[in-house]
Amino acid sequence: MKKWFESAAVAFSMYSKIPMPQVKWTKENMRYTLCFFPLVGAVIGAVMWLWFLAAQALGFGSTFTSVGYVLIPVLISGGIHLDGLLDTADALSSWQTKERRLEILKDSHTGAFAIIVCCGYFLAAFGIWTEADAVSVMVLGLGFVLSRALNGFGICTFPCAKGSGLAATFSDAADRKRCRICLVIEAAICIAGMIFIDWQRGILAAAAAIIVYLLCRRMAVKKFGGITGDIQGFFLQMCELAMAYAVILYPLVRDAVR
Repeated sequence: MKKWFESAAVAFSMYSKIPMPQVKWTKENMRYTLCFFPLVGAVIGAVMWLWFLAAQALGFGSTFTSVGYVLIPVLISGGIHLDGLLDTADALSSWQTKERRLEILKDSHTGAFAIIVCCGYFLAAFGIWTEADAVSVMVLGLGFVLSRALNGFGICTFPCAKGSGLAATFSDAADRKRCRICLVIEAAICIAGMIFIDWQRGILAAAAAIIVYLLCRRMAVKKFGGITGDIQGFFLQMCELAMAYAVILYPLVRDAVR
């Protein structure tokens, strides 16, 4: 029981700003850390739903409500995945060799392309969330769990571009077989839950997530020779944005063509 608790503490300490007891990172207590990664998404999804209920009760407009939808995942995660998105954007925009791209990922400086992508990402996210309804919030709440389950599965499965870094650390420490099984079960439960809430939007969300997963895997291998923690952050952010567009746009398009 202790090692499971410690694995959960490591997961929340690394991937969120939620206060956790201090736990020494060892290979033993990191064996199942990736299994608890999706639970960070469950917390985000729950807070998003509470924000929706509060916005409805207090009569907030769609603009202010959308600001909450956009900021809640960043505040809870601490921006760790957003950092990966921006670093990867800089590296991809450099048009350099694989080796140079990997060096750019490690560079602490923020390039012009990262700033452009950051502004574009927040505008795209804000714009689509202004159209969200209750069903969309529920489906996408589970989407935060699904994106992290797929992210963890990728860390257990894909080759790492280098022998050091967060992705390599968690990949090496993980009990890959058991983590993969756990993450597949978590992903399946999420997809089933989204389909139960709304079968059409649930299928679209799952399809969007899997497509982005496969595209990012291809990009990582082709452009970097494998995954890194930054690339996995890039995937997670793009996955959640793609799911938001698929889920929120669908009823709008459906009603428009009727």
